[in-house]
Amino acid sequence: MGLSFWLKIPISFAWSTPGAALLIAAGQNSQNFAAAVGAFMVCALLIVLCGLWPTLGRLMTRIPKPIASAMLAGILFPICLAPVTAVADPATTILALPIVLVWLVLYRLAPRWAVPAAMAVAIVVILFTAEQGWLASASLAPSLQFVLPVFDPFVVLSIGLPLFIVTMAGQNVPGFVVMSTFDYEAPPRAALVTSGAASAGAAFFGGHVINLAAITAALMASPEAHPDKSKRWIASFTAGVCYLLLGLGAGVAAALVSASPPILIVAVAGLAVLGALITGVTSALEDPRHRVAAILTFLVVASGIVIGGIGSAFWGLLVGGIVMLWLGWRRKTQE
Repeated sequence: MGLSFWLKIPISFAWSTPGAALLIAAGQNSQNFAAAVGAFMVCALLIVLCGLWPTLGRLMTRIPKPIASAMLAGILFPICLAPVTAVADPATTILALPIVLVWLVLYRLAPRWAVPAAMAVAIVVILFTAEQGWLASASLAPSLQFVLPVFDPFVVLSIGLPLFIVTMAGQNVPGFVVMSTFDYEAPPRAALVTSGAASAGAAFFGGHVINLAAITAALMASPEAHPDKSKRWIASFTAGVCYLLLGLGAGVAAALVSASPPILIVAVAGLAVLGALITGVTSALEDPRHRVAAILTFLVVASGIVIGGIGSAFWGLLVGGIVMLWLGWRRKTQE
């Protein structure tokens, strides 16, 4: 909220999704959560260091626009398939169809309200179909539990460093990419130092890493948030307010999501980011000279592959960059 208000751009943050996936695997080898918190602290300090080193920040944000847009499209594509999957699946057709129909009708009549209306319908559907007593398991009063970190060198190497790598490659780089795709320049120092410091503070209470958002950033940076580019920061600021409210009602929200078929939640998200997917694909294929590199980037990212604990966003960026350099070099030699 502070950065959105100060910079007047729709910059937003989220938890590291690949980082959470990494922790699931790491939890099988270590049960010492205090040592894991120490690793979270080390990861957070490395992110701050990355923000304070301008060269690293500049390298992260200088990504060719066709590849950047293709990466965004690849990230969003699997999510945008969710409404189709939900409607086609006989087990969820009757649940998903009203959501999609409401979105489609309002997208024609009142586009700004199409996604909120679809979300409201999804909540009603979940409430009507959830088993009785779903709220009984929810903790209505939020609580924080302080954890004193333990700095175990082995855990730092096995969790802290990989967590830093996957967060930078799989979340922060796509986050900068999303912002640049919609013609916003997110200052690397402010974004990384702020998110690193916030990660360090959250680590004391069990939070792993906070980083630049990618998919949710696409929601708030796209024209769907507001036709006027200079006013889209309000969407990000409002999202921060909603995060605070969700934090107070985290137990109820978690219980509601748990009571729902997961595909319904993703389906609503898919409808919400459809406009951002269109923007990403259009921008990626705009320049005929770079279409091959862009489409390969899109395919690798959309594949969802994970190699060495690093997600497909990083590998798509790497493949696209190599192909762009190779084809560009061949053109120069032929000329």
